[in-house]
Amino acid sequence: MISEKIAKSVQGSSWIRAMFEEGEKLAKIHGRDKVYDFSIGNPFAEPPTEVIQALQKYVSGEHKGIHRYMSNAGYPDVREKIAKYLQQESGIELTAENIVMTVGAAGGLNVVFKTLLNPGDEVVVFAPYFVEYNSYVDNHGGKTVIVPPNTTTFEPDLEALAGLITAKTKAILINSPNNPSGVVYSENMLRQTRELLAKKEKEYNTTIYVVSDEPYSKIIYDDCQLPSILAIFENSLVVNSFSKSLGLAGARIGYIAASSRIKDSETVNSALAYCNRILGFVNAPGLFQKVVADGLEAKVDIEDYKQKRDFLYDNLQRLGFECLKPQGAFYLFPKALIEDDIEFTQRALKYNLLLVPGTGFGCPGYFRMSYCISMETIVNSIPAWEKLAEEFR
Repeated sequence: MISEKIAKSVQGSSWIRAMFEEGEKLAKIHGRDKVYDFSIGNPFAEPPTEVIQALQKYVSGEHKGIHRYMSNAGYPDVREKIAKYLQQESGIELTAENIVMTVGAAGGLNVVFKTLLNPGDEVVVFAPYFVEYNSYVDNHGGKTVIVPPNTTTFEPDLEALAGLITAKTKAILINSPNNPSGVVYSENMLRQTRELLAKKEKEYNTTIYVVSDEPYSKIIYDDCQLPSILAIFENSLVVNSFSKSLGLAGARIGYIAASSRIKDSETVNSALAYCNRILGFVNAPGLFQKVVADGLEAKVDIEDYKQKRDFLYDNLQRLGFECLKPQGAFYLFPKALIEDDIEFTQRALKYNLLLVPGTGFGCPGYFRMSYCISMETIVNSIPAWEKLAEEFR
């Protein structure tokens, strides 16, 4: 018999995967072109030309040794390139020693929590949030503490946060641009958060880390600016991946950038590299470390995502859905047309619309839809949306 804990977790596994699998069943019945799958954030755009050219260069056989082991933190030259790139963005001095190459952002978050958490330590998470954060924290003996959503702006509720920080709070986990809302947290709110954390650290004589999960940091619209977490918070760690920005989700490549201003930063950097090894990652994929280092200035076609966002948003508004217009990422997070978001997404299946209930993101009454799919699928889905909306009028 497998672990009782895992058996229970599998039974209540991700709504995202559950809807994705439902889509596979519907596709067999109706044909894939008649199923409108908005469930999973699987990047639609192909990697930029610069990335393909770098990949061709490194698999040509001219670059010897790139398929061997290297430092658990990754290639020093790759880490140095990323450090300098982030230093230009943040104004915070960084070197290769502050960077650990990881197996995507998910791997990076697990490395961070393995490094930071003692049993019973708490990690504060703002709803709506990516549901697997719960598992990443639990993997390492921690406990997630959820700040209820502010459904007016979908920015963190700082008053609620203040009431949830305790002597056991080890970290605050931030995700901006946010999955699922697409909201970019404002610099003003983040600076207020810094002031609040400083007061709480003094009150409890503790250090509270800010961990920023940033896989959508390069998918931002309408000249919106993403504040630098490294610049705002001293005890900060940025976890990023190239899954979304370069369309490399299957390559599993990312990094941790630990601020040089962290107290006892050398110990933290060494521990991150050590945890990368003992969690079984050993090191991030060597080939793709080299590839992404050559493509730090590249990104997927943001205009394509923007057109899809605008088309869907305008049509949903026309049909009576309430929704904030996303500033980043590639999701819409509308309010369901009935209070029960699970029932709403189940009824949407009648029209072959695959949506993810907001309950799965800690925000009941809403639903997430991913628009990283073909424009043809989006356009063809509109009659189904019209029928769904009509059902609830």
